[in-house]
Amino acid sequence: MKLINLLLNILWLFLCGIWMALGYLIAALICFILIVTIPFGVASLRIAGFVLWPFGRTTVERPDAGAPSFIGNVIWVILAGWWLALGHLITSIPLFLSIIGIPFGWANLKLIPISLMPLGREVVQSDQGFAGR
Repeated sequence: MKLINLLLNILWLFLCGIWMALGYLIAALICFILIVTIPFGVASLRIAGFVLWPFGRTTVERPDAGAPSFIGNVIWVILAGWWLALGHLITSIPLFLSIIGIPFGWANLKLIPISLMPLGREVVQSDQGFAGR
């Protein structure tokens, strides 16, 4: 399974992983410039790493995440989340048009909820190929 995940991650990296991770890195840099939004920048970096190499990993809700994470996610959606979700949606369209890209198109669609609500989540190893939630 590790070999399959490695091959999928390498294909993902070249087909869409680099571009989507760059989007998250730009969002993180903007959040770091605005001092108040540093927690959003940290979350964006965490998700950028996940978007860069997603197969064999997943995200789970942190048990200590509560109302502040929810409020932060609402602010995140307004500031940057919808742009990133739109990026995943637009990136998935050309992937669905090719035979080899169909699984990667689905993986992009599975990343939309994570791009909308990154706070209160952590990236963990998974025994499934792509288990994005």
